[in-house]
This record gives sequence, C-alpha cells and structure tokens, in this order.
Amino acid sequence: MLGPMSSTLRGKGSAPAAAADRPDAPDPSPTPPVRTRRVAPARLRAPVLEARGGPETQRRVRDSAGLLSAAAMRRLDDDLEWYRALPAEDRSWVGLVAQAGITAFVTWFAEPTRPPHGVGDIFAAAPPELTRSISLQHTLQLVRVVVDVVESHSDRLAAPGDEREVREAVLRYSREVAFSAAEVYARAAEVRGAWDARLEALVVDALVRGDVDDALRSRIAALGWSGRGSTLVMVGTTTSALDDVRAAELRRATRRAADDALVGIQGDRLVVFLGGEGDLLAAAGTLLPRFGPGPVVVGPVVGDLTDSARSARAALSGLLAAPAWEQAPRPVQADELLPERVLIGDLTARRTLVAQAYAPLAASQGSLLETLSAYLGTGRSLEAAARTLYVHPNTVRYRLRRVADVTGWDPLDARESYVLQTALALGRLDAVDPSPMAGGR
Repeated sequence: MLGPMSSTLRGKGSAPAAAADRPDAPDPSPTPPVRTRRVAPARLRAPVLEARGGPETQRRVRDSAGLLSAAAMRRLDDDLEWYRALPAEDRSWVGLVAQAGITAFVTWFAEPTRPPHGVGDIFAAAPPELTRSISLQHTLQLVRVVVDVVESHSDRLAAPGDEREVREAVLRYSREVAFSAAEVYARAAEVRGAWDARLEALVVDALVRGDVDDALRSRIAALGWSGRGSTLVMVGTTTSALDDVRAAELRRATRRAADDALVGIQGDRLVVFLGGEGDLLAAAGTLLPRFGPGPVVVGPVVGDLTDSARSARAALSGLLAAPAWEQAPRPVQADELLPERVLIGDLTARRTLVAQAYAPLAASQGSLLETLSAYLGTGRSLEAAARTLYVHPNTVRYRLRRVADVTGWDPLDARESYVLQTALALGRLDAVDPSPMAGGR
C-alpha cells in the first residue's frame, strides 16, 4: 500500500527534477511560504502615531511647565516693548495667554494621540476684547517668544538622543498656533467689518436726514472720521447689487481718494461722503468709475460733516432732476441743476436761484435787469434788444457782461441764459406772491 503512494510522491517531485536536468532551467531553490494575515477594515484601523520622545523626555517636558512659563514671562518683559506699554490688566491677560500656550504644548507633547491645540483654545482664558488690544503682528511675536523659550531649553527638556524630536515638535506646534492665530484674527476682522458696515449705514442715513446729535458724533468718530477740512456728498447708482467683497473694495477706494470717507449703499443708490483738506471735487472725480450708469451728482462743499445734510439734500434732489438735462456732464454739481431742481419742487433750489441771480440784478444799477429781460425776451438777439432799449448793441453787450460779473452766469451761453431766464421768472413770481417761499425742502 505504501508503494503506490511513494510512487505518487516521486511522480509529483519528478517534474522539477527533470526540469533541473535541462541546461537552460532556472535554479529550483525553494520559495519561502507566504504568510497571510487578516487586515481590519480601514474604518476600524487606528492611525499610526509617532511617539514624541521617550518616557523620560515626556516626563521632563511635563515637569518643566512652570520653568518655561516663568522664562516666557521674563522674555516678554525684556524683548517686547508693546507688552511693557500695555495696561496692567491687559498685561495680565497676555501673561495668561503665554502660560496657556506653554501648558497646551506640554499637554500635547505628552499625549501623542491628541491633535495640537489651536490658538482659540489658548485665548479661551482671555476676554475677546484682547484681540483689539494686541494686533495679529503682536500675537505672532508672542508665539515667537514662546517658541524661542522652549527651543532654548530643549537640551534640558530632552533626554539624550531626543533633542531633535523636541525641536521638531516645537516647530510643528508653533506652525499650528500661527495658522490658528491668523484664522482667529481673520474672523474677528470679518465680524468687526460687518459691524462697521452696519454702523456706517446708520450714520449715513442719519446724516442725510440731518439728525446730528452727540451720539451720532461719537459713532462718526468710531468710524475713523477725523473731521478736518470740508465735506461734500456725491450720489449716483450702482452697477449692480454689491456683495460684501465689492462693497469693501468700494470703501477702500473712497478712503484712498480723500482723508475721510463714508459710504452708504441704499439699494441701487450709492451715497458717498468725502471730507478732508484737499481738493474734494477732484477726489470725487476719481471715484466716478465706481458708480453705475446714469447721472452722478456732487453736492456743494460745506464746512463740516454736521452740515453735510445740506449737501446731501442738494445732491439727492439733483439726482432726481438730472434726467431733465440730457447734456449734463458726469459728474455734475447740484448747483448746476438749479432750474431742473426747481421743476421737481425743490424750494431750496428756488430760493438759491432767486438769491444768487435775480436779487443781485434787482439791486444793481445800470439797467442790468431790464437789459437781461429785453435780451431774453427778443430771442437772445443783441440787435433786437438794442432796438427795444433804444441803445447801441455794444451797450447791450457791455451790460450783459456786467450781468455775468454780478450773477456768475453768462447770458451769452445757451445753458446759462436758461438758468438766468428761470431765475428771472421766479423772481417776478415771488414779487407778485412770495408765499411759495415760506416753505422749504
């Protein structure tokens, strides 16, 4: 019974033997057996973590928390001038933050399974207002000081052979803290920017209405308005709905154009307050591409921001009246739209036009008012006006130049003669019935 079995075993081994007899046959060395093991699914496998130093190094780092905190506080006081200049309360908060950073590093180094703490955890012991007392640059300097302190003590912290691992852990931890610090300050800037935008919108609305009080002045100061120089208001339309990014870019552009600037976005209408000691009209011209299609009206220059309601009302009234003057320049000053503003019922424009054009002519000598009336009434003809007045045409021309000197509008210009004709009509109406002048807009 063993014979067939032994022959079978020999038969099974005869093939390799026969192959070995061939000159071109490969070496029939035995192949080691392959051992297979059962692999757990990916969701069940724990991440492979590298230990941060040996037990002795971890013990040393853990026991040195107090030493590192004391060294960090000494370095802060020695190296950072802005830290020494802080009030006592803020200094104590910054000290707590530095100690929290040391403690968080020690905890993270001793427990490899825990991810690095972010700066949000480090700042948890301090009030949120601390981000306003110290800037992001100061925070990064604080992180750098702490990192330098830990690195300078790395030889004492690490057991022999673990110095490199301690330094690498410090660098990795400082990187995580720096990125987290940038995130915290970015969030704070976004929140502060959104709050400033809402506050700015409220201030602009109050200024347009003329509701200026002590509370509004404090809000204006909080927005950074210095109050130096004059103020003007320009209004127009927006190209489209402004999102937060485009609105922020618009505000940056206005602040580059003038010393002081406020921006109000009211639907598709844009209201910009400019202030400062420079040429505000030139500054307004540089902002023209920021507005959408259609007229852009610039209100008159006023003394300060508290008087800006007058400029704002004139600009908004001019924006409504501007379509009546198709050839109006862009931007156009509100005082150049006085006749059109009168047509929409702006009593301030009516009073201004009568006071600046009709009243000086009525009070002047040399028949200026009669000459202007004759010139306009005869189709703006010098010869016809001269025949009506029984004078030489050169006399009419001379008197019209005097009208331009007195009023600031030239009767020989087509547009300005229209302004004077409107003022002449309004003055005559007021002389008959001054009741329309009792109101105001």
